[in-house]
Amino acid sequence: MGIRSLDKQQRQAYFERVSRELGTTEAQLEVAGAQLGAQQGSDWVRLMGLTYDPRTDSMEVSLEALDHLIQHPQEIYVDDGAEGLQSVEIIDADNSKQIIRLRQPLPLPH
Repeated sequence: MGIRSLDKQQRQAYFERVSRELGTTEAQLEVAGAQLGAQQGSDWVRLMGLTYDPRTDSMEVSLEALDHLIQHPQEIYVDDGAEGLQSVEIIDADNSKQIIRLRQPLPLPH
């Protein structure tokens, strides 16, 4: 599929499916914004889960050493081509980007 935007109605189910398949997947978090510049939020660590809560309109990125909460994500993009999920980019209300890169593509069931 390549890079695509997730509608709000798709987010919860999509990330539940991703979290079920994670196993020992390693990821890296990078935060970039006009006021921050580019900041690496983590080294390669185990990705514990990705959760979207439609009631609070928030996205949680759970890494082995870090829990990162994004309130009111404006847009969420996933790069989930033929090899599987490679990255997730979340643009928050301040227009900052949070990018989760997976060390290896995560195959997802159809």
